Order: sequence, then C-alpha cells, then structure tokens
Amino acid sequence: MRWKKIYVLLVCISFWFIATASLYAETESVSKIIDQYASLALSAKQQGTITVSGKDGWLFFGSELHFVSTGPFWGKAAAKVSRATKPEFADPLPAIIDFHQQLKKMGIELLLVPVPSKSVIYPDFLSDTLEISRGKPPLRIDKETQVFYQLLKKEGIRVLDLTSFFIDNRFHKDGAIFCKQDTHWSGNGCVLVAMNIRDEIQDRPWLKKMHRSAYTMEWKSLPIEGDLWKALGDKNIRQENISVRQVGTGRAGALKSIASDPQSPVLLVGDSHNLVFHSGDDMQARDAGLPDQLALELGFPVDLVAVRGSGATPARVNLLRRAQRDPNYWKNKKLVIWCFASREFTQSDGWKKVPLLP
Repeated sequence: MRWKKIYVLLVCISFWFIATASLYAETESVSKIIDQYASLALSAKQQGTITVSGKDGWLFFGSELHFVSTGPFWGKAAAKVSRATKPEFADPLPAIIDFHQQLKKMGIELLLVPVPSKSVIYPDFLSDTLEISRGKPPLRIDKETQVFYQLLKKEGIRVLDLTSFFIDNRFHKDGAIFCKQDTHWSGNGCVLVAMNIRDEIQDRPWLKKMHRSAYTMEWKSLPIEGDLWKALGDKNIRQENISVRQVGTGRAGALKSIASDPQSPVLLVGDSHNLVFHSGDDMQARDAGLPDQLALELGFPVDLVAVRGSGATPARVNLLRRAQRDPNYWKNKKLVIWCFASREFTQSDGWKKVPLLP
C-alpha cells in the first residue's frame, strides 16, 4: 500500500513538472511574439506607413500591433500607453461603465462586442516564432484584453468575446474571418458575428414577441481595394477577392436594400466594422455588412449609428445628437450592441463620458 501511495505521488509530481514546463514554454512563446509585434509596429511608424507585411500575402495594421504589445491599458497604466491627447480620458473602463449604467437606468441592455485583432487570430502569418498551421489553432496571445473583459463582466457588463471562436474558425469553409489586405473583418466574418450575436440574445422575452420578416440572401465573390493594400502602394500585389453574403428583399439577383430602422429595439453602434460591406464606396460593398446580417438572422432591421473614425467617443456623441433631435429616441430600445475594434482601447483619441439624454 505504501509503494502505491509513493507511485501515485511520483506520477502527480511528474504531471506537475510537465504542466509547468508546458506553461513556461507557452509564456515564453507569447512573450517573443509580443516583442516582435512591438518591433514591427515601431518600424512601420518610423517608415511612415500603416501596413506591416506578413506571410502568404497577409497584411497587418501597425497601430493594431502596437495595441496588442502595450500590456495593461486601464487604470494607472492607461495614460502611458494610450494615444489620447488628454490623460484623463485615456482609461476606457470608466467610460464603458458609465455608458452601461446610463442604459441600465433606461431599461436597456448593453452588449459589448470588441472586434479581436487580426494579428491575434492569425499570428502565424506574421510572427517568425510560429509556423503556419491549419490544423492546430495558435496560442491566444491577448492576455491583457482577457483580464479587461473580466473586469467589465464584474461590473455587470455583458461582453461577447469572439476571440476564441475566431481562432477556431479562422479557416472557415466560407472564407477567412478577416480580409488579408484590409483592417476589417471579411464578408464571412460579418456573417459569423451576426450568428454569434443572435445566439447570445435569442432568449430575450421582447425578442420573441417581434414580428419577423423573411429576407433573401445570396453569396457573391468580389475584388476589394483593402486599406492596407492601398497604403502599401505595391501594384505588383494582386487585389484580394472575397465572398460576401448580400441580404435584401425581393428575389436573388435583384435584391433591394434593407434600410436601418430608427424605431428598432436593437441599436448597433460603433466604428467602421459596422459599415464595411454595408455602405458601399470605400466600404467595399453594399448590403453585406453586419447590419444586413443581423437583419437576416433576427428577422427585422436594426438601428445603426456608426462612424468611419473611432467607435469610442464619437459614436456615443452621435447618440446624444439623435436624442437631442428626438426626445423619444430611446423609448423603444431594448438592446445596444456596441461594436468597435479592440485596438480602440489604446488607439482612439480618448474615452470621455457622454450623456445619452440632453
């Protein structure tokens, strides 16, 4: 019996050493990737470009790499790593909590949907530390954002952290999650996010009472002029083609756009991730963005307040302006989906508290 106990103890110690060694190796690998990102971001800034070239034609955003490599970005650390011109607005935590509390007082739920960084989902297409792998998902390197999301959840804020889902589906059958040559997610990325949001809110009582419409959808392949591709200025690199799922009314081949509805109980607010493939022109396409995919998945149009710049403060300022024009603007709202690039936590011009009512 004594030897059995000793054997069990030795086995446990062996497993502990193996787990500890594995954890140490993982920590070392993540540290090397982060250091490389910091170096690449600095190099891009010194060269006066936003684009960092990766492997197999993948392009990355220098500001995003800077964000991923900054470390903690809230509390006392915020002013040291933020691009905010005024230190008092560097910390995103107070502004997000304030937004949540204002909505809660009006009986409106907030769903925070930060867009994961492309370099976190596809690190093996940029870092020399990793080999490209389609079979084994890469390590999750965004340790600070995970801690930050837990802080938000402790404040009662619902956070839809898409990172692990994106990593697991980065080679999805309908296309990659992100564009190779653009800072935004792909057409298929919009589809998958809308499905995730639908699943996240499907048990809401008010949602079950909504009248649903049957919309039409069709997949199309189209070339895009990605912002990172244009900034690179290398015409020898062929433009990227991506697949988008266009949504509308009518029949396939002659779809009519679904207009956003200011009276909708669901409000989508944030940055250009809510406009790409939706508003056309430099946003690549129409009727295939996140608002369109949400309309298809939910069965009714959403309200949209999105800006081409920062989704941090300017988007909320636009909400105040709407309330100033329409005193009943918030009357029918049940859910606010706040969707913006996670790099905004440090790369925006600050996080001010903005009133929602005039």
